Amino acid sequence: MKNQALLLDADAIRRALMRIAHEIVERNHGVANMTLVGIRRRGVPLAHRIAANIGTIEGEVPPVGVLDIGLYRDDWEQRPFSNVDATSLAPNRINGQVVVLVDDVLFTGRTIRAAMDAVSDFGRPKAIQLAVLIDRGHRELPIRADYVGKNVPTARAERVYVKVQEVDGMDQAYLERDGKGEDA
Repeated sequence: MKNQALLLDADAIRRALMRIAHEIVERNHGVANMTLVGIRRRGVPLAHRIAANIGTIEGEVPPVGVLDIGLYRDDWEQRPFSNVDATSLAPNRINGQVVVLVDDVLFTGRTIRAAMDAVSDFGRPKAIQLAVLIDRGHRELPIRADYVGKNVPTARAERVYVKVQEVDGMDQAYLERDGKGEDA
């Protein structure tokens, strides 16, 4: 038996992404020398939306890259093979740039560690920052998001799902618990 709780509807996601865009602009004093990098899958449309919001604020849209971290994961042998051709990061958009990694959910930190390793293979950024729609806690690595749409304290047995229009045909984030208890 599973039960679900809505965390963010479409309007709340829109507002969270606009707030993140404002925070990115404020912290970096504009968009000069900045690249947003969406982590496949749902981080990519979120990165494009944040970039468009930044364009609305600043009149200039920062470039957006796509990063597939499949081969950089520490559990890559246990997961389906990922198409590394999906990565599109130009070295001249990484070297000396502020790279803002964008993902949907921050959990253990392992995806972000893999993303930082992948970005480093493409060049040497001036800085790497992290923007996530939802931070659910339970870090296994010392990684913290710079920009968070919503902090959601969760139990390890719970799951957070984000759906985006570009991939799933709708915008929403919800929490799912399987009903078996904390350590199920």
